[in-house]
Amino acid sequence: MLSSRQLWAIAQERLSVPFLNTDGTKSERFRSALIMSTCQSAFSVVSSFIYIFVRRKPGETLYAALGLEPTHVKSNAVTPYKSSQNESVRDTKMNGNGNAATIVHPTELETAVMRRALLTRYLQCALFITAAAPFGFAALAHISYPAMVLGKSCKLVPVLLMNVLLYHRRFACHKYVVVALVTAGITMFMGLGDKGSSKGHGSSGSMEEAKGSNTIGIMYLLINLAIDGATNSTQDEIFKRYAVTGQQMMFWINLMSTFVTTALALLPLPYIPVLHPSEGWSSELANVSTFIREHPEVASPLAQFALTGAMGQLFIFETLQHFGSLTLVMITLTRKLFTMILSVIVYNHKLTTGQWAGAAVVFAGISVEAWVKRKDVHAKRVMQEKEKAEIKSL
Repeated sequence: MLSSRQLWAIAQERLSVPFLNTDGTKSERFRSALIMSTCQSAFSVVSSFIYIFVRRKPGETLYAALGLEPTHVKSNAVTPYKSSQNESVRDTKMNGNGNAATIVHPTELETAVMRRALLTRYLQCALFITAAAPFGFAALAHISYPAMVLGKSCKLVPVLLMNVLLYHRRFACHKYVVVALVTAGITMFMGLGDKGSSKGHGSSGSMEEAKGSNTIGIMYLLINLAIDGATNSTQDEIFKRYAVTGQQMMFWINLMSTFVTTALALLPLPYIPVLHPSEGWSSELANVSTFIREHPEVASPLAQFALTGAMGQLFIFETLQHFGSLTLVMITLTRKLFTMILSVIVYNHKLTTGQWAGAAVVFAGISVEAWVKRKDVHAKRVMQEKEKAEIKSL
């Protein structure tokens, strides 16, 4: 997952840089986040379908393998029972966190209702993702890529907030502490680095323009983070309510995203800032086709962006299924920090005092999470040993 996401980030940054046209007279930016989203979601549909098809159980229909026979998940399992033909059937299994969960196998009518509700949730996620991507890509035109990464390092906060605000989900107290420490630490690490020797001798007019551009970029980034938080919290809600796999969710969300973005790309739309940057009533697909003919260099990073994004999503949705969005974002952010520290060790870069302090704060947050997990595991083992002792005594 780590290498594919790093290649994806490199391709995304390359797509934000101007490309020379075929005769080398001028360079232009690739502005279509809509086509980027379409390419990535289409590749993701193919990769998730192949994964589901290869991994499906013997005798399982493709219909069932794609998750079109959903079942409810209820935590804190009760004693399993088998009901009459007109009622739901329950059984118990262990979820990704090692806790018991009750799987409720519904009647045919309940299944139809659940399927409609589940597909509606998938569509909601697809619309969120379609709306978020253009704002993230547009932000790169106004702020630097390091500034973008710095802003993304605060993603834990909107994910936590959206889970609480949209779905009234409550987390253990230590989770709030860990989120605060990791976010603060990575922000310190990236914000307190050596800014170099650039003096900024530009005119006052260009300075004002730069400040205005930065403000617009930050606003776009904040919108992107808020929508991302809503997406992740909705995905958590799906896993909480339904017994679906990460790859099933990946398939349906990307399939719906592909339909939505393709329809938008084919429609002749007017100029809409960020969402449809092409001038006049024109089709985004036609404009991008013209751009690729005039700037063939864009094809390679666009394909790399789509392919690496699709491969990375397989691991992302697997992590989402078993650990939730909060843990996923925490893993992603701490990975970035470890990558930077490894670079320091290998290439003998120098860190400022503020950066070392930021790294220490992140490690403190990780240590709190590890300590609480270890404590919980120890408590579960003690309970299991007590239960075994009681069974033996009988």
